[in-house]
Amino acid sequence: MPDPVRLPYSQLDQLPDRDPEETAEWRESLDAVTKAAGPHRAAYLMRRALEHTAHTEGTDLPSLVETDYVNTIPTSAEPAFPGDEAMEARITAWNRWNAAAMVTRGSKLGLGGHIATFASAAWLYETGFQHFFRGKEGDGSGDQLYIQGHASPGVYARAFLEGRLTEEQLDHFRQEAGGEGLPSYPHPRRLPWLWEFPTVSMGLGPLSAIYQARFNRYLEHRGIKDTGNSHVWAFLGDGEMDEPESTAALALAGREGLDNLTFVINCNLQRLDGPVRPNFKIVQELEAQFRAAGWNVVKALWGQAWDEIFALDTDGALIQRLRETPDAQFQTYATRDAAYLREHFFGASDTLKAIGARLSDAKLLELFQTSRAGHEPRKVYAAYRAAVEHKGAPTVILAQTVKGYTLGTGFESRNANHQMKKLTMAEFRTMRDLLELPIPDSALEGDLVPYWRPAEDSPEMQYLRTRRAALDGPAPARKVVAKPLPMPADKAFDALKKGSGSQEIATTMAFVRLVKDLMRDKETGKRWVPIVPDEARTFGMESLFPTAGLYSPKGATYDPVDRDQLLWYKEARNGQILNEGITEAGSLADFTAAATSYATHGEPMIPFYIFYSMFGWQRTADQFWALADQLGRGFVIGATAGRTTMTGEGLQHADGHSHLIASTNPAALSYDPAFAYEVAVIVKEGLRRMYGPDAEDVFYYLTVYNETKVQPAMPEGVEEGILKGLYRFKEATSIEGAEVPRLQLLASGTAIHWALEAQALLAADWGVAADVWSAPSWTELRRDALECDAARLEGEDRIPYVTRALAGAPGPVVAVSDWMRAVPDQIAPWVEQDWTSIGTDGFGLSDTREAARRYFGVDPQSVVVQALAALARRGDVKPESVKEARERYGL
Repeated sequence: MPDPVRLPYSQLDQLPDRDPEETAEWRESLDAVTKAAGPHRAAYLMRRALEHTAHTEGTDLPSLVETDYVNTIPTSAEPAFPGDEAMEARITAWNRWNAAAMVTRGSKLGLGGHIATFASAAWLYETGFQHFFRGKEGDGSGDQLYIQGHASPGVYARAFLEGRLTEEQLDHFRQEAGGEGLPSYPHPRRLPWLWEFPTVSMGLGPLSAIYQARFNRYLEHRGIKDTGNSHVWAFLGDGEMDEPESTAALALAGREGLDNLTFVINCNLQRLDGPVRPNFKIVQELEAQFRAAGWNVVKALWGQAWDEIFALDTDGALIQRLRETPDAQFQTYATRDAAYLREHFFGASDTLKAIGARLSDAKLLELFQTSRAGHEPRKVYAAYRAAVEHKGAPTVILAQTVKGYTLGTGFESRNANHQMKKLTMAEFRTMRDLLELPIPDSALEGDLVPYWRPAEDSPEMQYLRTRRAALDGPAPARKVVAKPLPMPADKAFDALKKGSGSQEIATTMAFVRLVKDLMRDKETGKRWVPIVPDEARTFGMESLFPTAGLYSPKGATYDPVDRDQLLWYKEARNGQILNEGITEAGSLADFTAAATSYATHGEPMIPFYIFYSMFGWQRTADQFWALADQLGRGFVIGATAGRTTMTGEGLQHADGHSHLIASTNPAALSYDPAFAYEVAVIVKEGLRRMYGPDAEDVFYYLTVYNETKVQPAMPEGVEEGILKGLYRFKEATSIEGAEVPRLQLLASGTAIHWALEAQALLAADWGVAADVWSAPSWTELRRDALECDAARLEGEDRIPYVTRALAGAPGPVVAVSDWMRAVPDQIAPWVEQDWTSIGTDGFGLSDTREAARRYFGVDPQSVVVQALAALARRGDVKPESVKEARERYGL
């Protein structure tokens, strides 16, 4: 039987009614309910009917995307709380205190910090730490925790309570220059034994968490590691959900049924400056967004004090009032007195006035100032249980809290509380009394508020250790167990070193061929993770489709259109290639998960992420920075690189600046190889440095080109120069004459071919002898030079490699590349010869390669003119030769 045709609801009234009498009866029934029990009851019945029908076999109705502004799990359906609630309340109180103390003490140095975020989210974290978050002492993976950046003081406070941090370390919060301080936020590079994931660049955490959960499945489906017990938890702010990256991959998680993933969104209704949705409702908006993307949604909004109030709501007036009240008004309610609440909330209707009249002033204040589900461990526990037990879809928990909770009336629900960095001693006394902490007044008389913790043998400490032991050790925690990979056989590298003979191939194809051979290696081949944002055929990667397969958790549920062809589109549950569709952000999130698998799961993987032109660094530089923070390892490939190599493409494609952006990332080792053999040498060295016995926390960036050229065999003894960034590729042609002008041409990437042609023109037309140098890495040359400068300040006599390599080379230096001049100009201060650079500054444009290069002044003839100009400035050639050359070459 064919599936029913689905039509938009707006078109339903255009369909013929085959039973008007039945339709009229349904309408009359709803009218009767509305008249007898109110419109809310009628709406309730309709929603329940739709939910029932949507799950009935043979029907085809979409699920509802929005429910009432109430808890998904009523109190009557909550599971029994398995912990000692009073004990956990005391532990949470200590964490609240020490987090506030740490930030306040640091504020005396003007360092700042954030208090209000953790204050609102304390129970969201503590319930997880006590009952859900698995450490790494079990299977080595545990759970992956994406901690909200501004909540880091609370995590530090818990680590202090556990004995993992000392008072001295807390007192060095945000004081890292001495090497012993605590970073402001979750930064694995700064505190690699604690933090796993950098999250404070808002939006990247939720995106990365989705792809981490997806990569966990990838590892399991490929038989590399059983990750069935790993759960990914992402803690987010409701304001953070405005970032486009926060919701960019919701549909991926929904359609792939990532039930190993839970988002916990702290809905305190405030962003950094004010309400998240002042005139609207962020919880309802997020619910609709997540439900539409296929997520399971659990709303944990109201505390237990509201239960008896809801019981008084016989006609739905209270629920309707909650639903229609905008977020900014709720924020105001949390700061006003009982009289205001009676007038402005309960005064909206006679039914609400009657309910309000039955409530004391104290009860009213409790409802609006403190009674939020996110502040009650039983309700948080119920939501978490529902999340981990739900199968077939990821879960988002929308937990309502009060920002600044327990910090006093000066903090709670105030627009400015994100910028408030300290408490007064009087406020600490109030906080102590509220939390019922056994801190004497005498301890609060000095200038510094003290840290406080129970005795080592106290019931609280024993409870704390017992709970974490039951959950496989401390969390969060980052743990690296050295697991070096064996080097692949030389055969694959040697194939590129031999050159291509008479065949013309692009360096893009050379790289793909190399990786294809490396993926056949018996020891390490399965660990390669090819990642591409829907451009694999452009890069000549379709040959990998039938052999490696494209990863899909469902495999192929269809008959591929090209199944009878040699290079067919093969999707498989154990597929190796991650073809992500048109999403560079998603692809880089994939890369990050794979690049850090050596720490997250103890399984080193070798990802390579290949992208089109500038749509890597320019589009996702923030993610590359987070990748460096997370200590990722792997290969990033900028394919179809350069400003002029893509025929017919234009301004938003032609990349002449990504190497400059990449140079700002200290963990990125950037190379612009000219020949296939350079690619082989760089990749081999990258495997050694990133996956050998002394693995380094770096990643490699290579730019490769789609311009086909004959690839020469590798000259003898150039390996060091390739890796250092400079070597002489071709010496000047011998020219007769005693006083032959000399100069040095430096080039990277595809520009080496312009330099070689310019070398021939200079010799034939102008009697100038030029050496041609290949410069695979301007950036590495600069970094070496900077290190030498620093060493000389310490009294060590070190000469930069670029200075040594060019020492004694006669004549001026002319550097050319398919990048803007600032890229080669990085090394100018350490070149002793006269320096000239030529590049492709400005916006790209669409034309033939030759025309584009003439336009930017980097074609061989333009290089000749620049070389003659450099020589003319020194008096080595006549000034008139420059004008003559321009006229001869039609420039």
